[in-house]
Amino acid sequence: MMRLKQLGPPLGLLSLFFAAWEGAIRVFHIPDYLLPAPSKIFEALAVRFDLLWQNTGVTLEPIVLGFAISLVSGLALGILIFYSPTLEKALYPLLIASRNVPLFTIAPLLVVWLGFDLWPKVALAVTIAFFPIVVNTYDGLRAIDPDLIHLMHTLQAGRWQTLKKVRLPGALPFIFSGVKLGLVYSVLGALFAEMVVGGQKWTPSGETLGGLGYWIRHATSFGHLDLAFAMIFWLAGLSLALFGLIILLERWMLRWQHVERL
Repeated sequence: MMRLKQLGPPLGLLSLFFAAWEGAIRVFHIPDYLLPAPSKIFEALAVRFDLLWQNTGVTLEPIVLGFAISLVSGLALGILIFYSPTLEKALYPLLIASRNVPLFTIAPLLVVWLGFDLWPKVALAVTIAFFPIVVNTYDGLRAIDPDLIHLMHTLQAGRWQTLKKVRLPGALPFIFSGVKLGLVYSVLGALFAEMVVGGQKWTPSGETLGGLGYWIRHATSFGHLDLAFAMIFWLAGLSLALFGLIILLERWMLRWQHVERL
C-alpha cells in the first residue's frame, strides 16, 4: 500500500503533463507533423504494437549483452585496480580521460571495425556502461572502514577472505550505484548504435527489424512523429522496467541494511 501511495505523486504529475500537452495541441492547433497529441501517440502505440513488440527483442539483445559484459569486466577491473597500484596509476587516468570522448565519434568507427550487425551495438553499450561500474567498484572498495580491515588482519584472514567477507559487502552500495548508471548507459549506447547501424533483419511480411532506435530515426525522417513518440514512450517504459529489476536485486542483496535500521 505504501508503494502505491509513493506512485501517486509522479503518476498525477505525469497525467497533468499529458493533459496540458493535449490541451495545448487543441487550443493552438499544432499540426501532427510538428508535435502530435498524446492521444495520437497512444493510438499509434496501439495500432503498431506488433512492430513495437518485434523490435523490442532486437533492442534488448545488445542492451542485455552489453550490460552483462560491462558488469563482469567492470567489477573485475575495479577489483584489480584496487589491489594493484601499478594498474591504478596506469589505467585510472585513462578511464577518466575516456569519458571525454564524444559518443557520436565512436559509433561510426565501431561499424567499420565490427560490421553492420549486433556487435557494434554491444560494443558501444559496453564502451559507455563500463566506466561507472569500474569507478564505483574501485571507490567502494576504498571506502571500507579501516578498523574492519584491521580486525580481519588480526583474525589472520587472507586477502580473498577479506574481499569476500568485508570489502565486497561493504562496497555493494557503491557498486549498485555504478550498476544502475551502467544500465542506463547501455540502453543509451544500444539505442544510439541502432540509429547509426540501421535495420539488418526482416520479418516474413517484409518489415525491417532494426530495433527501436532504427524505427525512431526512420519514423522521424518520414514525418511519422506519432510513431516516433510511441517508440520513445515504449522505450522509456522498458528502461524503467529494467531499472526496477536492478532496484529489486539491490534491495535483496542489501537487505541487511534495512534490518540494521529497525
